[in-house]
Amino acid sequence: MTRALLSRLTGKPASRQAFGVMQFGGKADADDSAALYAQARSAGITIFDAAHIYTEGRAEDILGALTEAEGTRDALILTSKCGYQPGQDGAAVTAQVWESLQRLRTDRVDILFLHRYPGDALLDDVLAAMAALYQAGAFTCLGVSNFAAWEVMKAQARGAALGAPPITVLQPMYNLVKRQAEVEILPMAAREGMAVLPYSPLGGGLLSGKYSDGGTGRLTEDDRYRARSGARWMHAAAAALSALGAELGQPAAALAVAWCAAHPAVSAPIVSASRSEQLAPSLGAADLALDRDLYARMAALTPTPPPATDRLEEAAPI
Repeated sequence: MTRALLSRLTGKPASRQAFGVMQFGGKADADDSAALYAQARSAGITIFDAAHIYTEGRAEDILGALTEAEGTRDALILTSKCGYQPGQDGAAVTAQVWESLQRLRTDRVDILFLHRYPGDALLDDVLAAMAALYQAGAFTCLGVSNFAAWEVMKAQARGAALGAPPITVLQPMYNLVKRQAEVEILPMAAREGMAVLPYSPLGGGLLSGKYSDGGTGRLTEDDRYRARSGARWMHAAAAALSALGAELGQPAAALAVAWCAAHPAVSAPIVSASRSEQLAPSLGAADLALDRDLYARMAALTPTPPPATDRLEEAAPI
């Protein structure tokens, strides 16, 4: 069970879901953020995912203040990410990590993610910085986000040579309309003993069904999200998911998060919101068990990507 794996890696109990604070200090002001944090904690969430770049640091500032006020930091799994911008070397990511720790009011994060692959030319420099930060006690587990499978394994090999800790946690995008992770990322994680915290289980809100109802959000306000999840077939899948939810008496968002969580390689999907009413359906997915038939019915709403090998008779199931 990959949630148990995450608990073993961090030494702390891992919840069924993680909460992403990307909206803190942005669409969610300080009061909204406090309400969302309390809602997540009441639902049993112990994993909070942040990044140096989120809302120019305000997200980490707010999260740090909330965890400090609650007084339960040692019971939480806190993450941060560094190295999002291209061209950032070891010195740059090191400075980001120490700044993130200051904002979060802690001397260590439980998982530190490299936010993007730094490029071949900077890889050794960045991994050497990870080795030094690990030795300094800045983080417990090393993770990577948005890496291709070959980038993960290249970084794993180079990191071992440079004294960096092994990569043990992955944070890929994964949802019903973005299933590329099924080809190599998730099988690799299962076979290499890596925990997986996938982000965007709602596809930028697409799978909540709100855009079919004329709602607004990232897909209407952000060109990146529109390009990422704006294809006509994706919107058709979202409409079909909403219809299925109506048939079953379940919010489409809850079904989408539950489907993401049901993959055997997934440890805990990262849910998020900017308002409490948006978060409730995603949190409800933690108690929504999908049987094999319902999982398959949902999977059939979108194309299943082909496996990484043509020798299908040798492809072991996850």
